[in-house]
Amino acid sequence: MKRKGMVYLVGAGPGDAELLTLRGAALLRQADVVIHDALVNPELLRLASAQAEIIGRTEDRPFSQAELNVLLQARAAAGKCVVRLKGGDPFIFGRGGEEVEALVAADIPFEVVPGVSAVTAVPLAAGIPLTHRTLASTLTVVTGHEDPAKPNQGVDWALLARTPGTKVILMGVERLASIAQTLIGHGQAPGTPVAVTQWGTTGRQRTVEGTLSDIARRVADAGLGAPAVIAIGEVVSLRRPTDWARSRALFGQRIVVTRARDQADALTRLLRERGADVLEVPCIKRVPPTETTPLVEAIAGLGAYDWVIFTSASGVTAFFEYLFQAFEDVRALGGVRLAAVGPGTAARLRALHLRVDLVPNDYVAPEIAKGMAALGSLENIRILLLRAEVANPELPRLLEEQGAIVDDIACYRTVAETEDPGRAGTMLEAEGADWVTFASGSAATHFHARFDLPRLRARHPALKVASIGPETSKVLISLGVTPDVEARPHTFEGLAEALVPPGGV
Repeated sequence: MKRKGMVYLVGAGPGDAELLTLRGAALLRQADVVIHDALVNPELLRLASAQAEIIGRTEDRPFSQAELNVLLQARAAAGKCVVRLKGGDPFIFGRGGEEVEALVAADIPFEVVPGVSAVTAVPLAAGIPLTHRTLASTLTVVTGHEDPAKPNQGVDWALLARTPGTKVILMGVERLASIAQTLIGHGQAPGTPVAVTQWGTTGRQRTVEGTLSDIARRVADAGLGAPAVIAIGEVVSLRRPTDWARSRALFGQRIVVTRARDQADALTRLLRERGADVLEVPCIKRVPPTETTPLVEAIAGLGAYDWVIFTSASGVTAFFEYLFQAFEDVRALGGVRLAAVGPGTAARLRALHLRVDLVPNDYVAPEIAKGMAALGSLENIRILLLRAEVANPELPRLLEEQGAIVDDIACYRTVAETEDPGRAGTMLEAEGADWVTFASGSAATHFHARFDLPRLRARHPALKVASIGPETSKVLISLGVTPDVEARPHTFEGLAEALVPPGGV
């Protein structure tokens, strides 16, 4: 029997990817098809499986509502699990009701998953309490999509002007001057406080304050545009003491993370906690090594080694994927000692309940060799060095100079990541960023091959480059780019702190 399809209308939230509901995240992971609007945070698309069909409603593909309805019906009729990912909440100025009507008419089963609406989230992120016991006991929400000077309006602007409390207007920034003059013309005080917030809840958030009489000019001078939320009322005067978002050290900074898609979370989380707008543009992905025989043989002969060195968390993951294909548990490692280059690598080993015998203070080849030598002579010591297929030859050379017998074995290979399902790479090329971060030389190499780093910096002069450490910096310099900062220590935490401007939190 043919599987019956299902459509889920999922609210994606106001912009911050972490404001997606748990139900929404679960549905994205199981979706066969994701159909998303242009303003949906592209990072949410990472939750979908690699096999999912991603269809974006963008400037390049401006589906009409009728076309979207047909698309939803067709994919569901084919037995697919379809997630219709809509900004904010599907039923608040999102035309979700119209899509549900079309699904009902076609006898397509559906579910609506509420989302955090920009109505409440954006003013909150800008430090504006929409209600207040002494200033506002009512809240009115309207769309500013139509010109208020046009006859037969869906919004009664005269009534709105007389309504007390707070007013929130969505999709109205392009008609802000007309809206303000209309409200004043219907009797609202010209001195009424107004705040306009663009890209609310994200690291790109900007807010301009004024009054009904001057807000249009102030917004134009600041260059604010859509998407934006307009808040009108006395509660706007409370914004400054409650604007917690601006206190974060990287607030307003767009930072590009070039780590592989399955490795970006740790750095992305650190940057977001500091208020950054993170744009994930993965340029590498991990695949099996070209030749697996040496790795298989090394696993079979693990008992012959005194040390195993891991130089990256990717190496740990890749090695144990092969180990568990051959053996049932980690006891196959026997009494071998483990060295990890960097705290991230060590953490990945400890997650497997393994003791790490050596984590050098500095994550460069001489320090690794020195740290191992400090634990005992390396003469005739057998070392299994597990790392990427293409790697710096300095570490095995230094170990061999001290008498060690080193098997330098590739347990994975890094190749270029070319997919851009959320159009993050397109956004970077078109809009630029404040920083682009590199946590490995391979990421720098593949990023340069895709974007031409010097050309990208010439196009966006404000773009700065951050390196996690000296090995990555060497690669960047060979590409014609001197890093603006190098992390100290050479960790994700050090990299995030290196981006904080002087005087930052």
